[in-house]
Amino acid sequence: MPSSFSITDTGRQRNMNQDYIFTSDIPVNSLPNLYIVADGMGGHNAGDYASRFTVNHVAQSVMETKEKEPARILEKALQEANSALRRIAGEKRSMYGMGTTFVAVTISGNRVLAANVGDSRLYVLHPPARIRQVTVDHSLVEEMVQAGRIDRETARQMPDKNIITRAVGAEDDLKVDFFREVLTDGDLLLLCSDGLTNMLKEEEIAEIVFSFRSLEKAADRLVYAANMAGGADNISVVLVNPFDSGRLLA
Repeated sequence: MPSSFSITDTGRQRNMNQDYIFTSDIPVNSLPNLYIVADGMGGHNAGDYASRFTVNHVAQSVMETKEKEPARILEKALQEANSALRRIAGEKRSMYGMGTTFVAVTISGNRVLAANVGDSRLYVLHPPARIRQVTVDHSLVEEMVQAGRIDRETARQMPDKNIITRAVGAEDDLKVDFFREVLTDGDLLLLCSDGLTNMLKEEEIAEIVFSFRSLEKAADRLVYAANMAGGADNISVVLVNPFDSGRLLA
């Protein structure tokens, strides 16, 4: 059974948190486990509502569905959450324009299925200090990277790097990207909001994670380091060890 540790922090924005997370190392209906990170947008109240509503709606849908295929389960849950969020935004003026990024993962043995909308990310980490982004951001800057107009390091410095092109609640027709990974012994998973990745380089993240033997200490230090680097946004981290139930790194 996998083990996980999650933490969310307001960063230097002490009066607001638009991130929301969900973790379950045990089965959620037909899914063997479930891990989610969402980062809301549309103003403080609207962003907080959008992320919390979407995560809770998806988790409830997963618990109640009669579907058995994991990708179909997550797709259906996200489509339902998107429709409900759009309806609420249309009914409440204060919620107009709200939306949220969303990344979810479920693990079966050494196989990973991820669903992604927006720029919250999934990484695979492997000792001694390797890291690889699995998801592809739905953002203007990422489109520039994919087109070869800028490199990754330049992308990190772009002032408009937080402009996303896809979010739950943004459009009636929601497109969800799915990714499948096969893990090897020693691999760890990291789900996070951009409050972490905007503050720390990927190699810094990997070095921090593998400097500790427990998921708790590694996650705490990631948040601490992001805050020390500026903490300009909410910071959410979910670290998962797919091969160990004791929350210890190899």
